[in-house]
Amino acid sequence: MNFSEIAKTRQSCRLFDGTKQVENEKIDVILESARLSPSACNAQPYHFTVCKGEAAKKVAEATRGMGMNKFTEDVPVMIVISEEAYNKTAGIGSKIKDNDYRSIDIGIATAYLTAEASAQGLETCILGWLDDKKIRKICNLNHPVRLVIALGYPKENYELREKKRKSIDELVTVIE
Repeated sequence: MNFSEIAKTRQSCRLFDGTKQVENEKIDVILESARLSPSACNAQPYHFTVCKGEAAKKVAEATRGMGMNKFTEDVPVMIVISEEAYNKTAGIGSKIKDNDYRSIDIGIATAYLTAEASAQGLETCILGWLDDKKIRKICNLNHPVRLVIALGYPKENYELREKKRKSIDELVTVIE
């Protein structure tokens, strides 16, 4: 599958097959793609914690506050992305330019991670609704949790939805 095909078919899955486990080899390939993603000054100000089994269930529960993300009950793997410190160069650049590169870098790494998951025949859902304190405790983390990625195989009756996006004219301006 080439990148354009991934961009057209990748969607937030909310119908996971909880009986089918994700192979460790596929998780390794997905994490390697995220590791290779670009980041400001190559700082990579993030950490990935892969949760399976009971840990995945606990993290999933910590994403279901106020009735949200009920579908996570069937997710076999939860990847917790926590924010780490900058390296010195990125930290200085962030202060000078008043721009938080960490959140940008986490977004880029997440895009690489989810695209590679699609290439591996897996589905993902990026979760920002989460209980930071609970997940930090579950995963023994000292830094803020920024995102959780639900990862697994979809159920057999899972269908591709029509993408609803702005037109290219609404999104792009060309200046010469």
